[in-house]
Amino acid sequence: MKRLTGLYIKLLNKKCNFAAKKEMNKIIERNQILEQVRQTISNSRDKESSVDHDRFFKEGEAAKAYGLKTADVNKIAKASFDQVKNYPKQIILDLCEEFWKSGYLEEAVIACTWAESLHKAYEFADFSIFERWLSNYVTNWAACDTLCNHTIGSFVMMYPDSIVKLKEWAQSSNRWMRRGAAVSLIIPARKGLFLNDILEIADTLLLDKDDLVQKGYGWMLKAASMSETFVKGNDEIKKEHLAAVFNYVMKIKAVMPRTALRYAIEKMPADRKARAMEK
Repeated sequence: MKRLTGLYIKLLNKKCNFAAKKEMNKIIERNQILEQVRQTISNSRDKESSVDHDRFFKEGEAAKAYGLKTADVNKIAKASFDQVKNYPKQIILDLCEEFWKSGYLEEAVIACTWAESLHKAYEFADFSIFERWLSNYVTNWAACDTLCNHTIGSFVMMYPDSIVKLKEWAQSSNRWMRRGAAVSLIIPARKGLFLNDILEIADTLLLDKDDLVQKGYGWMLKAASMSETFVKGNDEIKKEHLAAVFNYVMKIKAVMPRTALRYAIEKMPADRKARAMEK
């Protein structure tokens, strides 16, 4: 019995050592991938043509950035994804989270590009991952919009029930969650989707004092009013959505912040814009 017990313990230790070694190899491989991408970013930096990102942000709100041009970051993101696209989805999302943790805008863009590239494999449970990124790592409007426009926007179109979470975000104390509640619906709005939910979220954000939130939901309303651009040949949707957003604006324009109002009506016909701007 003692001999059998000893053999069992040896086998168990061997199995544990194998599992530990396998896990360690995963960590090493993950770190190598991160290092390769970051080295590519570093090699792409050009001080003479470096982008001054500060000019796109208010004082004190600038994103931490390497200074790469958007086109260069997108190129790196797509090329590097080709190297990991055959990895399990969860490993890729774990790598994305490591990019987010760096705090650099360019790495956030890469994380979002990779995550969006996985959209065909999205499962409803993945929403909590994207929600965590928005809540924990987003510190500026650029990162917020990059994540919400496509990654979360695509998710919401696949899983409409997740809009309930966006409505919760609209009541958050986190400004990026509130902006994200609106910005996540911009692409669906352009496709003529979720009009009633869009107006409900606009109601929740209506009196928000944060100008970036105001711009976010104003942008969402503008996208809804422009749905004809993406719903080709469907005049009914075009008329319905434009009229709905216009009527909504006219109903609440007395209390609607002017920043949000200007964004919402920007692409409306001239006569409607003039009526909406009347005091």
